[in-house]
Amino acid sequence: MENVVLAIHLIVALLLVGVVLLQRSEGGGLGMGSAGGTMTGRGVATALQKVTWALAVTFIATSITLTILAAKGSSTASVIDQFGGTAPATPVEAPSTDSPLGTDLLPPASTDAPAAPPAAEAPAAPPAAPAPAGN
Repeated sequence: MENVVLAIHLIVALLLVGVVLLQRSEGGGLGMGSAGGTMTGRGVATALQKVTWALAVTFIATSITLTILAAKGSSTASVIDQFGGTAPATPVEAPSTDSPLGTDLLPPASTDAPAAPPAAEAPAAPPAAPAPAGN
């Protein structure tokens, strides 16, 4: 059933593209061109416009039908289960208990600062002063 609807869907899509390409361009895409069909009231629908509407409705109907058929055919099982394999077990790390969840996303508070600043390395010798320029 799904293959039949898919074949109809593809044929309708190709026909829809062909019918749209056969229609006369009115040149009103950017507000340019003739003002005949775009500026007047509701015009008389031509045969190509009627065929385009029919193909568009059929295209949407087959799209919805394919979606429903795919949803019915889907299962809740994993793709790995369909192949008969097993997923590798990954060890799950337990969250640390010293802080509640979500606090690690916040910036550290002043109370979290260490009691003494870390010992800094002795700075290197200061750069030598530049030699005075001679006149």
